[in-house]
Amino acid sequence: MSFHDLDLNERLLIARRGTAYFAQRLAELTDDDMNGDTLLAGWSRRHLLAHVGYNAAALCRLLDWAATGVETPMYESPEQRGREIDEGATLSAAALRNLFDHTVARLDEKWRNLPDAAWEAQVRTAQGRLVPVSETAWMRTREVWIHAVDLGNGGRFGDFPAVVLGSLLTDITGMWQRKDLGGGLVITVDGCEPIAVQPDSAPAEKVSGPLPAVVRWAAGRGAVGLAAGGETPEPPRWL
Repeated sequence: MSFHDLDLNERLLIARRGTAYFAQRLAELTDDDMNGDTLLAGWSRRHLLAHVGYNAAALCRLLDWAATGVETPMYESPEQRGREIDEGATLSAAALRNLFDHTVARLDEKWRNLPDAAWEAQVRTAQGRLVPVSETAWMRTREVWIHAVDLGNGGRFGDFPAVVLGSLLTDITGMWQRKDLGGGLVITVDGCEPIAVQPDSAPAEKVSGPLPAVVRWAAGRGAVGLAAGGETPEPPRWL
């Protein structure tokens, strides 16, 4: 079953569980730890926490758009988004923790209070896609679960709900297909049929293993726990 096949309340519950999972990883970090590196090149934990906080604020803008009909983009521009993260990373550890707590509470409040009739209102993502505002549940789910691993202090793809892992793999391979990436790449999750990313290209590279390991690799977070045999290829860029 896909994440998008679930009832809206179930989708929101998984997003909230992911937020709690991220918050648990964050609570285990000292203020000094916030200066450490993440799994994302060039980003400290400060950058990552600023990004996760401002992402919640950006999703709030989409919910306002749906509620009022007045277009309020997630970000003014990619440049503004980058500046916001860089400036946020200079905040104190206490201020960054407060940013996370405050924006999480705001997003949850807007989810709870959005009228039923507004959930199918069309809004535009930062990538330019028009989607129903209910897609914010998946957008936030993706952010908090993956970035909990990116904090680099014990988060594991193996802790994700199976429906999140399966939907992430579908999302990632779908993006590769739309961008004509991954030619010759064949992915096999244990117990499942192989997936040729570009079915019309001749098989050239194979990646296989348990679902959490395959998704971790596909999301660009490293080849950990994959089946042995040959050199693991670098995954195509996803986002």
